[in-house]
Amino acid sequence: MLATLGLLGKVIKLLQSKYHYKEEAEIVCDKVQVKLSKECFHPYNTCITDLRTSHWEEAIQETKGGAANRKLAEECYFLWKSTRLQHMTLAEDVKAMLTELRKEVRLLLLTNGDKQTQREKIEACACQSYFDAVVVGGEQREEKPAPSIFYYCCNLLGVQPGDCVMVGDTLETDIQGGLNAGLKATVWINKNGVVPLKSSPVPHYTVSSVLELPALLQSIDCKVSVSA
Repeated sequence: MLATLGLLGKVIKLLQSKYHYKEEAEIVCDKVQVKLSKECFHPYNTCITDLRTSHWEEAIQETKGGAANRKLAEECYFLWKSTRLQHMTLAEDVKAMLTELRKEVRLLLLTNGDKQTQREKIEACACQSYFDAVVVGGEQREEKPAPSIFYYCCNLLGVQPGDCVMVGDTLETDIQGGLNAGLKATVWINKNGVVPLKSSPVPHYTVSSVLELPALLQSIDCKVSVSA
């Protein structure tokens, strides 16, 4: 759903045109990507804006040397963030599928992550209206794959775990969480044809596209879909 090159392209252009970075601009962005991939966020210790601004500040200082430049880091972060949110959309065929599904089942969007970041994403892609409820892990006591958040979702919809199906693209959180909570079934969306490790959680079903979901749900006769 996100075009990484487009997201970073605007920041690279900013650094090159306004601040006269040359090849350093791409190096800074590469360093930020690495920092994001290794990010450990603790909401009680810091806010996501401060943490991610620090990623840019550190990357700039590591590349250019000298004193830290918080102002430039903030400019890069907010440009990256705004571009990222602008790229977040629900495809028309997915919207149509969700609309049809809601005529037959109840849908709940469950996502891990910082509450501010995830709420901004949800608002940006305007997906609230396609679900009966939205639950953000960062607003709860525990996140996926902890069973407690799945039980919370079930209670929110007034259903039993055995009547729910978890649909997600991450084995370690989505699928493992659904298995931990004893849901009716788990569906892994493996759009890239990834071969899982032998130690990975084993889903009940695997599809290559979320658009295969309606037919699959009919075949397993589910009453509620908990979707990530």
